[in-house]
Amino acid sequence: MSTRLVIDHRLRHPEKARRPDNPVQRKPAWIRVKAPTHPVYHATRALMRANGLVTVCEEAGCPNIGECWSQRHATMMIMGDTCTRACAFCNVATGQPAALADDEPSRVADAVAKLGLAHVVITSVDRDDLPDGGAAHFAATIRAIRNAAPDTTIEVLTPDFLRKPGAAEVVMAARPDVYNHNLETVPRLYPTIRPGARYFASLHLLHHVKQFDRSIFTKSGLMVGLGEARVELMQVMDDLRAADVDFLTIGQYLQPTVKHAAVDRFVTPDEFADYAALARGKGFLLVSATPLTRSSYHADADFAALRVARKAAHAASA
Repeated sequence: MSTRLVIDHRLRHPEKARRPDNPVQRKPAWIRVKAPTHPVYHATRALMRANGLVTVCEEAGCPNIGECWSQRHATMMIMGDTCTRACAFCNVATGQPAALADDEPSRVADAVAKLGLAHVVITSVDRDDLPDGGAAHFAATIRAIRNAAPDTTIEVLTPDFLRKPGAAEVVMAARPDVYNHNLETVPRLYPTIRPGARYFASLHLLHHVKQFDRSIFTKSGLMVGLGEARVELMQVMDDLRAADVDFLTIGQYLQPTVKHAAVDRFVTPDEFADYAALARGKGFLLVSATPLTRSSYHADADFAALRVARKAAHAASA
């Protein structure tokens, strides 16, 4: 009698079901965080539910959710909760997404206004199924926030819009204050860690933002602990500076499930301090490199620091 592998389609990641298990390692003391209990955390969560919004904080299992939501800082994830790609590091559900919700930009803007955010980060799943990758939806969300909360500064963390000509320009034309796109890892690891992306396409996107409008801050993030070498990280830093990227974040990769890429090692706080010093020496306006650093972690304070750093750089070159 033949046997058949039965895949439980209730899994968030059905495409990973056939992969061998990678045991999840116990986290070192410097990475462990407390469970969220603050009343403002629960109030923020209730507002997200009331507005029918998805957050990357929850979908990606961010370890900083308790701290951030207790300060009313939530990173909105637009265009649904299902991604068309299957990156080996990511805990966001994968599969065929639903159609876009036309009222989502207004619901996001309403939440931003109610939270009273000085700065907001808007990200999304990859939507390779859409002709423009969702660029027009990003632009509509930016415009809706400008109308509802005109004093709020806006940071976008977009997909790469691979093979979507003109899509990124649609987002840029809406003039976000910060344009973020994460390289995630070193090019050698792309085939296994980020197989649906292309390193130089992502790098070109960041460079193109600066060519389009130099007033927009550019930002990118890397994970470490995936098997990258120090010299490879240094090369990525050089590539990002050649693309005139302003802000670099570096954080520890944390394995979501046994079906995701294994943690190669836990990078120590001292090593993160070394990476931060290297990056600052290469000329980034701002660097955040700690085990718990994530793309939108402390984004409001970081944006204020970026403005100060830019003014100082302009004054030094005058």
